[in-house]
Amino acid sequence: MPFKVLLLGVVIFAVGATSTAFAEPVQQQRIPGIEQKPPEDAERARVEKEMAKQANQERQAVLKRDTDNLLKLATELKQYVDKSNQNVLSVDVIKKAEQIERLAHSVKEKMRGYN
Repeated sequence: MPFKVLLLGVVIFAVGATSTAFAEPVQQQRIPGIEQKPPEDAERARVEKEMAKQANQERQAVLKRDTDNLLKLATELKQYVDKSNQNVLSVDVIKKAEQIERLAHSVKEKMRGYN
């Protein structure tokens, strides 16, 4: 009797495995680590990557230029403050401080990548 139960289990397993194999469509095998893109998609991805690299280089150049300018303005502001006394606040000092504030805000936004 146990042999019949075992045989019945094997038959049920075989029938179940066969029916599920035929029920599911055959899928294309994919090789891990290899992207299977059409040639035009690969070319587009390469061009987009190159454009992103170029944009990042330009952004870095602008950031360097702006930070150099920021240093120059801050040095000028210090010179204006050194020339003034405690009772006199020069208009040039206020204008220079506003320039620095705008430029610093611009640099901050560019570092975040918004521009």
